[in-house]
Amino acid sequence: MPWTQTLRPSRRSLLTGAAGVAGGALLAGCSDGSGSSDADTGVPLERRMREAAVRDSERLLERYDATAAAHPDLAARLAPLRGAVAEHTGALAVVGPVKTGPSASPSVSGSRSGASPSAPADAAAAPSAAAVPAKPAEALTALADAERSLAEARTVALAGAPGELARLLASVAACGAVHAYLLTSTPGAAS
Repeated sequence: MPWTQTLRPSRRSLLTGAAGVAGGALLAGCSDGSGSSDADTGVPLERRMREAAVRDSERLLERYDATAAAHPDLAARLAPLRGAVAEHTGALAVVGPVKTGPSASPSVSGSRSGASPSAPADAAAAPSAAAVPAKPAEALTALADAERSLAEARTVALAGAPGELARLLASVAACGAVHAYLLTSTPGAAS
């Protein structure tokens, strides 16, 4: 090989390196250094992840409700997307007995509305209509940003999730990305 030719890493070596770095970051982030585990908290990882996902979905539902209340003309457009988020909340909900332990939280029911019993009071507070932008287009953009942000967070979280929950989070994240697109696209426009 002539010296004038530059050496470039292959795509495979770049992907392998990136996967190694990401895996190392995940492993480093899995421990807080205290040596605590699921057995110490009394609440398994999957249950904690599901409860957090339900709380996030409930906050997103509240954003949909606040946007529809502030802009009644958008309610029909938002209804199917809100319905899908409500379905995601139900699918992510933890059902069953709670393990006993020092920090075990109450079970999240299969209910599709209301705040999670384990959510802090301030996190469960619905966003006020004042938090919704005054212009309908800006309100849709803000809602799309919330959908996109949650989809990205779920995509990151699925790396540490147990198998079935990872698949569910991936599916819900994909739906969130589609919702973000639909919220910012022009209805009825030809593609």
